[in-house]
Amino acid sequence: MTENANVHHSYHDLSDDLRREFLDEAAETVQALDVLLDSGRHAHTPEAEVVAEFRRTALRLRGQASNFGLRALSTVSRRLDDYLAQAPKVLPPRAWDDLQIYIDRMQGLVDNPETAEKETSSLVRALPRKLGFDLADIAIREVEVMLVMPPGAQTRYVERELQQCGYRTLVVPDTIDAFSLAVQSKPDLVIISALMPHLDGIDLAIALVSMPSTRNIPIAVITSLDSHDESLALLPRKVPVLHKGPSFGDDLFKALDDLFLI
Repeated sequence: MTENANVHHSYHDLSDDLRREFLDEAAETVQALDVLLDSGRHAHTPEAEVVAEFRRTALRLRGQASNFGLRALSTVSRRLDDYLAQAPKVLPPRAWDDLQIYIDRMQGLVDNPETAEKETSSLVRALPRKLGFDLADIAIREVEVMLVMPPGAQTRYVERELQQCGYRTLVVPDTIDAFSLAVQSKPDLVIISALMPHLDGIDLAIALVSMPSTRNIPIAVITSLDSHDESLALLPRKVPVLHKGPSFGDDLFKALDDLFLI
């Protein structure tokens, strides 16, 4: 019994050591991004190199932070990558200040990882809106929409429609990731593609509607399936269905209106 307890204790000591080691390395990584940002801001490093390095670092930190249970840091790293996913070749002036905000938030999460885990939802909502869309003439709404859809033209179209409504968007191409992200960040709306790999989109919608921690989050399903398809009949009545095609805009407007998001 004592031997088992010693092994268990040693395992946790090793896990804690590795976690502290990662946080030390993450602090150095974030500081390196700060130096790179300053270099890019003053045109000493090409903007394309700055964007590429920020995205590489975000992807690396996202995976490593998740392995150590640092969900807030993983989520913000994901959002940093998403922020830059549609970055134009010439970054707008706001991008440098936006990236500084990401650096500051990540530094705070590295310095105070335990406290930050309790504030993921509010932390995410305070992050800058993603690049790649001109918001000059758009009435901005503080509404967070998670799109659970595979990469492609259809996803970009849906995202643009939502951005034209002034909503903040996050595209998550994997339903398993979306499941944990919805629990952590509590978006104002989740739109899920009915047909997804790994966990089916309809299954994800049913799960989110059923769980106490997410049942108050509005959910919608987007599909090209016929309205009378048997799989759609499994959805709870409160989940609107958005049909791809000519009626999509009308379906989206009605869903947003019914969910009191307009």
